[in-house]
Amino acid sequence: MPEAPLAPPLTPANQLLEDLQQQGYAVLTISSVCELAGVTPTSLQALGPSWNDLPPDRYLKDGGRYRRRRHASLVLHGDNVQTMQHRAHWQPLSYNALHGGMQRWFDPVQPLVLADPAWQALLRWLGRMASQMQGEQPWYTEAHQFRIDTADGIGRPTPEGAHRDGVDWVAVFLVGRHGIKGGETRVFDIDSPRGQRFTLTEPWSLLLLDDQRVIHETTPIQPQSDYGWRDTLVITLRAGGFLDDPQKTV
Repeated sequence: MPEAPLAPPLTPANQLLEDLQQQGYAVLTISSVCELAGVTPTSLQALGPSWNDLPPDRYLKDGGRYRRRRHASLVLHGDNVQTMQHRAHWQPLSYNALHGGMQRWFDPVQPLVLADPAWQALLRWLGRMASQMQGEQPWYTEAHQFRIDTADGIGRPTPEGAHRDGVDWVAVFLVGRHGIKGGETRVFDIDSPRGQRFTLTEPWSLLLLDDQRVIHETTPIQPQSDYGWRDTLVITLRAGGFLDDPQKTV
């Protein structure tokens, strides 16, 4: 018999900031996400169908065809959510040895998603959380809609392995998973051997990470029948500006 997924170490909503300060990460249920962001499960679930219309990721260097995604750049300041002109996603090789060092122009998040009240509420809440942790300031934010599928037999949520994103805060929402095994999340301290393993299974549960203190990865997924997939929404927040290619010409 296959092993049962390891349950995540859940943080109560009223202990979020404390756990982030103490251990550098926290896992929230959909109920806690809704309580803190002021949304409903129904409003979050209504975003789900947009993951059925994600274009293929054309930049995978391992030759895979298992990832689809859309990307958006925003600035969060107070309760203001400003969607920026579409721009490339860029990471240095020091953070992403596989896909760093190149400008990746992913297709943009659809306007109806960007304008959705639940989407906007999640962003405002994450901006408030980051300001509570680091002081009130603008947060340069990137949002990624991902679908990892098993059309080729295996899908890799993090083909670059355990990594940092080069930002301050990372929010990984599990939007849904279907017909798969695997997809175990692993979080490790940067400067010690301590770590946690668990599997997110509840739709719209959330892993929040202090990107300065921990590294993370998700293990490959395999189909349980003919075809499976794992959908996530990854939102990163960075103080001081977007992570940009220093060689970029304007």
